Amino acid sequence: MAAPPATAAAASRCLSGAKSCRAAERSSSSFAVSAPSTGLRQSRSRVLSVRAKVATGVQRASTVDDGAKRPWKLSDARLVLEDGSVWRAKSFGASGTQVGEVVFNTSLTGYQEILTDPSYAGQFVLMTNPHIGNTGVNPDDEESNQCFLGGLIIRNLSICTSNWRCKETLEEYLTKRNIMGIYDVDTRAITRRLREDGSLIGVLSTDQSQTDNELLEMAKKWKIVGVDLISGVTCDAPYEWLDKTDSEWEFKRDQSSETFHVVAYDFGIKHNILRRLASYGCKITVVPANWPASEVLNLKPNGVLFSNGPGDPAAVPYAVKTVQEIIGKVPVFGICMGHQLIGQALGGKTFKMKFGHHGGNHPVCDLRSGRVDISAQNHNYAVDPESLPEGVEVTHVNLNDNSCAGLQYAKMKLVSLQYHPESSPGPHDSDTAFGEFIELMKSNRL
Repeated sequence: MAAPPATAAAASRCLSGAKSCRAAERSSSSFAVSAPSTGLRQSRSRVLSVRAKVATGVQRASTVDDGAKRPWKLSDARLVLEDGSVWRAKSFGASGTQVGEVVFNTSLTGYQEILTDPSYAGQFVLMTNPHIGNTGVNPDDEESNQCFLGGLIIRNLSICTSNWRCKETLEEYLTKRNIMGIYDVDTRAITRRLREDGSLIGVLSTDQSQTDNELLEMAKKWKIVGVDLISGVTCDAPYEWLDKTDSEWEFKRDQSSETFHVVAYDFGIKHNILRRLASYGCKITVVPANWPASEVLNLKPNGVLFSNGPGDPAAVPYAVKTVQEIIGKVPVFGICMGHQLIGQALGGKTFKMKFGHHGGNHPVCDLRSGRVDISAQNHNYAVDPESLPEGVEVTHVNLNDNSCAGLQYAKMKLVSLQYHPESSPGPHDSDTAFGEFIELMKSNRL
């Protein structure tokens, strides 16, 4: 049966695009596609042209044991999990051997923000979205100054990139930053295994001299629970943050006329958390994770932010002590790791989840209003609400598993969220949390 006209037209465009891409691969490693003279899409005075670049390493030729050369890349990497399973794959980015905890992320977009989120320190991130790399990489989407994760695991690596902001391919980006990546591996099967068995320690390796059993022993000996990962991602010294969300991307038009001085503890803070605070009218001083509470209080801030960060909150008792010395004295806002540290500082307990929450599509209910937000999350630990003292209110729950996703303690002038309200990447439903923090500081000023 013939395809409907719309379907046939779409198929024709896809075939035409595929032919153009193949032709470009034969002639050059990069190309640009010019838009027609009519129907140009414009943003203010800028014309959006299509920029495309072929990923150079995806289809490298390979030589096999019989000496024959193949026009395609063969499997040259392994992921060995602590349960003994071995996954053959193709490498891109850096080479070598790396150990980390394997977690899966369900976000459809935003792989660059995920790569630069310090909360992924010590972990391999497996993307459940099968097609990664098609938009390339650009300098504007960085959430920190470097990549902290151990490696990237994906199903398909795009053979070309096409985005008006693209500056380099994903492979080029990872190679420069010495981050390992593998593709052409069954990410769906690995995800099912992680959901059934929980997060697993794994070893990524391109070293053919090491046996599977040797890599398995490395995975079994490596531990992430009880390890202080915050000290490896925090800043070295205090600094002032000034940048707001760029006007091109700003969706909140009613900017505050008041200014609030906020001290932000850097446990692995993301740039867009700072940008959102600045856009809400905050003057921000960022301090290292081990900065004394007395020094912060001497600055007489209107509020203190305890940021997101990697790893086990029970492994950083110095941070818990700092939170204890600050709460009750000034308004406080905790995000992710900051939320967990607040839970412990109040006398509560935290626990390691089976496989954690990682992705930009987690439904969260605000129990105070019944409002449901789709949130961006990245954590392997959670606060046990039953362990919290009387007076602490659980304000939000994750609707996937009913885990604690937010706290409020009016007596101590604090609010906290388990997820990332700046949502980079992710939907902006929860941006109002920054406004709630502003109102908390405003009422404390009166």
